[in-house]
Parts: sequence; structure tokens; C-alpha cells
Amino acid sequence: MSASLFSTLKDLRGNPRACVYTEPLWGLSMNLCMPYLSVYMLALGLTDSRIGLIVTINLISQIAFSFFSGPITDKMGRRKATVIFDIFGWCIPSIIWWHAENIWFFLIAAIINGANAVTSNSWTCLLIEDAEKKQITKIFSLVMACGQLSALFAPVTAILISRLTLVPAIRILFINALVLMLIKAVILYFASKETAVGKVRITETKDKNIFQLAGGYSDVIKMILKSRGMVFSIVIAALGWIVGTLNNTFWQIIASRKLLIPEAQLPVFNVFKSVLAIIFLFFVIPRLLKGILKIPLIFAFASYFAGQLLLIIIPAESAFKYPLIFLSLVFDGFGLGALTMLCESLIAFHVNPAERARILAIRFMTILIVTAPFGWIGGILSDISRNLPFVLNMVILVTGIIITLIYYRKENDHSAEHA
Repeated sequence: MSASLFSTLKDLRGNPRACVYTEPLWGLSMNLCMPYLSVYMLALGLTDSRIGLIVTINLISQIAFSFFSGPITDKMGRRKATVIFDIFGWCIPSIIWWHAENIWFFLIAAIINGANAVTSNSWTCLLIEDAEKKQITKIFSLVMACGQLSALFAPVTAILISRLTLVPAIRILFINALVLMLIKAVILYFASKETAVGKVRITETKDKNIFQLAGGYSDVIKMILKSRGMVFSIVIAALGWIVGTLNNTFWQIIASRKLLIPEAQLPVFNVFKSVLAIIFLFFVIPRLLKGILKIPLIFAFASYFAGQLLLIIIPAESAFKYPLIFLSLVFDGFGLGALTMLCESLIAFHVNPAERARILAIRFMTILIVTAPFGWIGGILSDISRNLPFVLNMVILVTGIIITLIYYRKENDHSAEHA
């Protein structure tokens, strides 16, 4: 299975190759600084609840951009929409985060960063629309692995924080993110071409504005509701997003404030998580992808649950604190990697190719609407106890297992999942 992934990586051509081969620049830019955004905000005087509020505002902004992401992707084309909104949604916020001094900087950056909802749609279309269906799951695995290559450079973050302290170090990393994201966007634009479906949609939508196209969402919603597979994929993805949002926002906080891990040591854990993700994606997760995705999904939810449970019961004064944290990350790493890749694969298997952009827009918007309150809720819970956001995650993960069991018990035709 792992040999198959390496073979897929070597044999990629066209847009999938351009998207996958430029993805390491994402890891070396945003993945080096975004994991520390919450503790960066703490260091600049924000409270847990305000951090949670900013996360919610960012998600609301993504909802607004997501509403128009389908029409924008269809009218502009997948390639052009990706480069424009990568620069607007990531490069400009990086400048603001670099110079941030108080909550207002983070609020403005959160709103602008919401534009990445358009890129989430257009880039996904660019990645898979010209790919063979049987390669889709492997391609998503490769994308995730490439995005984790920042692990190789995370020790640089540790050195910067230990020598400069947290705030100056993170400011430098945001400048690095600005430069590398700009390079990534430009290279991807010139290395890719418009997809076959994209060319058709540009022609079909040239005489309509984005508001007229957005008005056609009612038909797309009906199409989604008629497909149990698409509804299931959206529900599972929403649960995964909630858990991921809470974990990404509050893990650094619980590690530094409750478990008393020195800030300079935090990058070590990110290195470990990234290496785990790559190992799991290449050598473990492919072995689970045989036939329908029921068992892999249950394994992913259960593993994530074990990691979250272990994290909240670790005593700060324990002599085994570090080994237990690493063990928690092993469970988290498998759960996160598997769940993310499986969610993307599910929607790719069940989506109607002719309406991919608008279906993805509805899917992403629905996920964001469901997820948005949880940033604020998590912040309030974290102010009460740093454990509570992770207790909430455990409840959501159990819900995911129950929904998966119900879906695969009642739905008999899973032929779409046989790539």
C-alpha cells in the first residue's frame, strides 16, 4: 500500500501533480506559525474567551465567502480563483498577524482570512477534477503528507522561540509565511491549467453574475438531500471540523498553561505530530482502505477519542508527563489524519461532477455554520477549565461513531466507495 502511494506520487501528472508538488510550501509557511497563533494571542494579552471569539468570527467570515465560492470558482475558473484568493486570504492576514498588537488586529485578520473558503473550493476542484477516481483517496493522502513536511523545519521554530522568546519568533514566522505562500500561489498558477469541467462552467456562467448563480443553490441543495452519501459525508466532515477547530485552538493552551510545557518546547510536539501523520498516511491508513469506509471511520473516531481522553487526565506534575503527551499525540495523529482524509474521500466519491463547485460550496458553508459557535463555546469552557474543550470533543467523537454505525446499517448500497 505504501509502495502504491509512492508510485502515485511519482506518476502524478497535470493539475494533481501541480497541486501536490506545491503543497509542501503550505507546510513550510502557514504550518510553521498557525499552530502557535493561540499562544501568540495569549502572549499579547488576549483571554481564552476572546481567542475563542476570534475563531468564531473567522468561521463566520468563511461562511460568507463560502456562500459565493461556488459561483466565483465557476465564473473565474478553478486556477484563477485559487491564486487570487490564496494571496488575499493568506498573504494579507500574514502581514496583519506579523504586526499584531491587540485584539483588533486579530479580528481584522480573521475576517480577511475567511476568504480562504473560496480557495478551499477552487483548489479542491483543481486537484481532483482531472484525476482518476481510483486515485482520489491516495491523492488526498499525499496532499496531507506534503502539508506535514514542515516537521523537518519545526526545530527552527524551537530555536527562534528559545532565543528570541515567543512573540518575536512568531512574527518572523509570519513574514516567512507571507513570502512562501506568495511563491506557492504563483508557481501553482503557472504549473496548472484549467480543468475540463472548469472550462465548461466558465462558458456556461459567462452571462450570469455571482448573485444569479448563488440563487441556483436551491436546486443544488435538493440534489444533496437526495443523496444519503453526500448528506453523510457532510455530517461526518462537520463533526471532524468541530473537533479539529477545538483541538487546534486549545491544544497549545492546555500544553503550556495546564501541563506547564515551556513555550520553546512546543515545536517538538508539532514535529512529532507531523512525522506521525506522514507515517500513518503512508504505512497505516492505506491498509484500512479496503472496500467501504465504515471501519476506518470508526477507528479514526475511536483513536481521536483516546488521544483527547489521555490528554485531559495527564497530571502536570507527573514524572511520565512527556511520554503520556506523546502517546496522546499518537492517538490524535492517527485519528486526525484518517478522519480528514476519509471526509475528503467521501465527498469526492459521492459528489455530482457537473455541480462539484456549488456542491462543495454548500458542503463547506454547512460545515462552517455548524462549527462557528464552537470556537466561542470552547473559549468560554477553557476559561472555566482548560480540560473542558477536550471533554466536548470526546462527546462529539462518540456522536460520530454512533452516526457512522447508523448510516452503514441503514444504507445498503455503498458501491460509490469502491474506488
